Amino acid sequence: MKVLVIGGGGREHAMAWKLSQSPKVTKVYVAPGNGGTALNPKLENVAISDVRELRTWAQAEKIALTVVGPEAPLAAGVVDEFRAHGLRIFGPTKAAAQLESSKAFSKAFMRRHGIPTADYDTFTDPAAAHAFVDRLGAPIVIKADGLAAGKGVVVAMTLQEAHDAVDFMLVDNKYGVTHNEGGARVVIEEFLEGEEASFIVLCDGKNVLALATSQDHKRLKDGDEGPNTGGMGAYSPAPVVTADVHARAMREIILPTIRGMEKDGIPYTGFLYAGLMIDAKGQPKTLEFNCRMGDPETQPILMRLKSDFSDVMSAAADGKLDQMELQWDRRTALGVVMAAHGYPENPRKGDPITGLPAEADDAVVFHAGTQLKDGVVSVTGGRVLCVTVLADSVKQAQQRAYDVARGIQFDGAQYRRDIGFRALKS
Repeated sequence: MKVLVIGGGGREHAMAWKLSQSPKVTKVYVAPGNGGTALNPKLENVAISDVRELRTWAQAEKIALTVVGPEAPLAAGVVDEFRAHGLRIFGPTKAAAQLESSKAFSKAFMRRHGIPTADYDTFTDPAAAHAFVDRLGAPIVIKADGLAAGKGVVVAMTLQEAHDAVDFMLVDNKYGVTHNEGGARVVIEEFLEGEEASFIVLCDGKNVLALATSQDHKRLKDGDEGPNTGGMGAYSPAPVVTADVHARAMREIILPTIRGMEKDGIPYTGFLYAGLMIDAKGQPKTLEFNCRMGDPETQPILMRLKSDFSDVMSAAADGKLDQMELQWDRRTALGVVMAAHGYPENPRKGDPITGLPAEADDAVVFHAGTQLKDGVVSVTGGRVLCVTVLADSVKQAQQRAYDVARGIQFDGAQYRRDIGFRALKS
């Protein structure tokens, strides 16, 4: 069958790579794809981003299954559009994708259905937001209500940082984010102590199937210092997600979310990513929902998946997840993100990339912000590559990943040197 992956980042490269390994898949298209998907002879890029135009193309090409990677097309209603024309697609509808596209929707949903999360309030008025910050004190979390490419959250450790974030998001609206009713809006919530983990499941409207546990590193610099980014690396499995934490997350967060969405008349299909904060007692609370697999968590998770990914996606699209059982490589997978000069504020584009290694059984370099032009791969975005490896331990995976990363060159490349450090501490 012919399969389409929508998106152009590292997550989508990993999805297309995994789908192409299936003997049932004859062709994998990626729209729009990147330099890495262009280099892979099993994949073909499609330079279409408009939802309706892509649907028309998918009909003409007789695409048997479409998998959506990023949040923007989901929020634009790509699933609704494809389904309305009889095309098989895996992802949430536009209404269901509000769990990610609107922080205010998501927080109100959690409060309504008793899903554990941080206390919060929502503001469109800057004066009221500043007053709330002063009343709650620091540390405190400020979130832009809308899609901001993983960068719309500020964990303010001081009152000044918090007030600056309110002005940045609400007064100046520097992210250019608008919530579903138009205009800028922020969600301000209490700061939660603990350790973060990414808890990602597949949902077909009724059934839920959990993926392997993972943990990402959102801060730019070693030791979790510096600004929040879209993610500087990840690994799987995550030791912080013990069997007890896993059971509680499913029982207290995931299943009530799926039941709550159905009760609200918005059945949920697609990947559901719950960003968890796990406290010292092993109690998980929901930091946020994403309606997609995480990036860079997808890369190590799919490196460990031994099951046929096309079978998994087909079952998910057909409401048959209860018939699926996933097989995982016992080894640790670890991915190190190599980012552009100036990332995250002002990533520089155009730098040529050299030293890209051939794919190996235990090491794959997934592309994100790259393009292939006239035989040259160059930088087009903030997060450029994710060097992803499999090894028998976290320490060995670290060593292997950094050995590969050191061989890749582009001017101004920056990456953390401590991906996986929390797993080593535990």
